[in-house]
Amino acid sequence: MDDLAGQVRLWVQKWRWYQRNALPWNRIRIHWQLMRREAFARWPLHGNVLEALQDGRLEVGANTMFEPDVWITVGDHGRLRIGDGSFLNLGVMVAALHLVEIGSHCMLANGCFVTDANHRYDDPDRPVPWQGFDSKGPTRIGDNVWLGANVVTSGVTIGERCVIGANSVVTHDIPPFSIAAGAPAKVLRATAAG
Repeated sequence: MDDLAGQVRLWVQKWRWYQRNALPWNRIRIHWQLMRREAFARWPLHGNVLEALQDGRLEVGANTMFEPDVWITVGDHGRLRIGDGSFLNLGVMVAALHLVEIGSHCMLANGCFVTDANHRYDDPDRPVPWQGFDSKGPTRIGDNVWLGANVVTSGVTIGERCVIGANSVVTHDIPPFSIAAGAPAKVLRATAAG
């Protein structure tokens, strides 16, 4: 019987952790934190948003909008900064192990994944989820950038006023005022402002 009680306790702990944003009191607290920053989220919003907002690891600018199923994960010593007026569309995921910066008035289309880290996989004797993460360095997205649907970035800088085509994988820095696409993404031409 003790084994069953232990299993139930563990299950309840996991349920509370993974469903913490859906708990009514936490949902209200998240909306309160966003309202104080003049930002808004359409539910559900996933990840450790409340904790990161409360302790300053997540900075959100005024008029930032999170569409449903945005997932925000900020490491214990990480920082995520999102500038004013940015828009994270359906299913966007942003994970900051150390530092991710998204400028003002950026638009991240459905399914984008922005991070500064990747799962380690080099130890053949340990499962991949237990190996932790490594980082190529900060990920920085300049002001007025549009990432098309399903764009993936990690450890790069995307300059201001860039457009990254849908389904692109950004593996190296993209200069300001560029249109880039592909896997890996390559600069195709300058934007009108460039």
